[in-house]
Amino acid sequence: MADIHIEEFYRDSAIALVQLYSVFPRRINLFVEDIAGPDEPDEFGLHSPRHMACFGALLWLEEEGLLRYVDTIRQEALDQAVLTRQAFIRLSTPAPADLAAALDLPEPGVPAPDDDSLPASVRQDRSTWVHVLRQSIRGGHSPTLNRAMQAAFFAPTGN
Repeated sequence: MADIHIEEFYRDSAIALVQLYSVFPRRINLFVEDIAGPDEPDEFGLHSPRHMACFGALLWLEEEGLLRYVDTIRQEALDQAVLTRQAFIRLSTPAPADLAAALDLPEPGVPAPDDDSLPASVRQDRSTWVHVLRQSIRGGHSPTLNRAMQAAFFAPTGN
């Protein structure tokens, strides 16, 4: 069984990257509560460990060159966050077809990404890493999301 904090890290990172991709190249305020859920600071004004883990994941993504931001808004958000070129290219790149099939992420009632009845542009869009991450998040199955994030950002690519 995986450590729960690593599963949460993959989930938080995937959600943040997908949110930023969805508005790219516009800069947005990336709120921890939108990713990790509501948090009520304690009587001393300190956030929960879960909130702080998500905030730490966002800071780590910046340190690793996947996003940029202008400043932090206390420990609540990243101000004016945007994907880096590296992250945008990776999310826009087609995922390996064998991995997408192994993750078993079909959309209900929708033909498979390699179905010839779909327009080429739709097939291309559904082959990208961002699509794999979106479907993994929607599926809510931690091992699937973990595997997708590991393959997308943490496995050697040979580049």
